[in-house]
Amino acid sequence: MFKIGIDIVDVKRIEKAIIKSEHFLKNVFSQKEIEYCEKKINKYESYAARFAAKEAYIKAIGTGITDISLNNIEIINSELGKPFLYVNGELIDGDISLSHTESLAIANIILKK
Repeated sequence: MFKIGIDIVDVKRIEKAIIKSEHFLKNVFSQKEIEYCEKKINKYESYAARFAAKEAYIKAIGTGITDISLNNIEIINSELGKPFLYVNGELIDGDISLSHTESLAIANIILKK
């Protein structure tokens, strides 16, 4: 059985939230994600894509955000750039696709369980 989640995010909304509040940054993104995004030229697009992926994962599992902290859902890229999904440090069996423009970021997740 497959579970699918998709989400689209306004990059400016994430940018404003990060600039306004370090609390938002630390509660939504893991330290590894922050380090990854901060190295990017278009860092807010990378943050927004990861935020969209977290929302897509929550939609795929169907529990809402009450059961898990967003910074415990991590999107970590391999050395070749392929994104992988980790929840509470555990690799999740599924596929993830991220894409973004200057204004929008989208993520699609297919869980294989």
